[in-house]
Amino acid sequence: MQHIRFDLGDLQAMVAVVEQGGFRAAAEALNLSQPALSRRIEKLEEALNVKLFERTTRRVTLTVVGREFVGKARAVLTEVETSLLGIGDAATARAGEVTIACVPSAAHYFLPAVIGRFRAQYPNVRVKMVDEGANVVLHSVASGEADFGLNFIGTQEADLLFEPLLRDPFVLACRRDHPLARRRSVKWAELAGHTLVALAKSSGNRLMLDLALAEAPRRPAAFYEVRHVSSVLALVEAGLGVAAVPRLALPDGDRSGLAAVPLREPAVSRMLGILRRRGRMLSPHAQALYEMVAQAVPARGRARSLMRESDQS
Repeated sequence: MQHIRFDLGDLQAMVAVVEQGGFRAAAEALNLSQPALSRRIEKLEEALNVKLFERTTRRVTLTVVGREFVGKARAVLTEVETSLLGIGDAATARAGEVTIACVPSAAHYFLPAVIGRFRAQYPNVRVKMVDEGANVVLHSVASGEADFGLNFIGTQEADLLFEPLLRDPFVLACRRDHPLARRRSVKWAELAGHTLVALAKSSGNRLMLDLALAEAPRRPAAFYEVRHVSSVLALVEAGLGVAAVPRLALPDGDRSGLAAVPLREPAVSRMLGILRRRGRMLSPHAQALYEMVAQAVPARGRARSLMRESDQS
């Protein structure tokens, strides 16, 4: 057997850089100095004879090889941790782990209730949630970091299976005291006279809207641009403008001061679905959570009624 020239600490260093989003945050999480963390990464790269990270002065990203290897590194660390927990009385501490990647709107909308039911049936199984943007969710599932994911992109990926769950229409988010809040529906062209808050061009939702409105004769121009839907809604709630957002991103009922008005001409929607790697068998616990998520969505009568309301407007 070839001599292994790295240890678990080196694998932990790599995973920490990925999960913390950079070397400084990873070093703090591991209680290491940045030079010590860098030496661990360099040692791992030398042992594997590959480059795992692309580093610039502004950001750190995984290389293609790094994206493939990080899933294996996580699997090794999880296996070691599970084995250690299996010694003596600690064997009952945890019976497994499931990682689900999801866009934030899905995490907010129905995942907490599903995870609550899963917890009741499998109290010793730990659930990790990667609640990130659509592109990160896609890469998390493709790399094996997540067992499966909830996303609205991925239908074109040859290595992934996409099971559609529900259609999520884009609606106009505005304060309840805004003049448009009383409308049954609003045309995109009518937004030209209002201050628009939009997502940044790097957002998957923004790309979807730009493509859908490419042929529109009067496209509303954004006055504010932010990176996250939560920030969009914060600006709208502060009375700084209106925004087009997925319906799932808005709170239910009267829990906020925001109204959701269907948008039309054109009506734009995204398809939310479950992603999993093609040919990969899920663990029994991951399969159980997968099925719970799939079964939870059809029961969401509010989502179906919103879809019909949007289509009829």
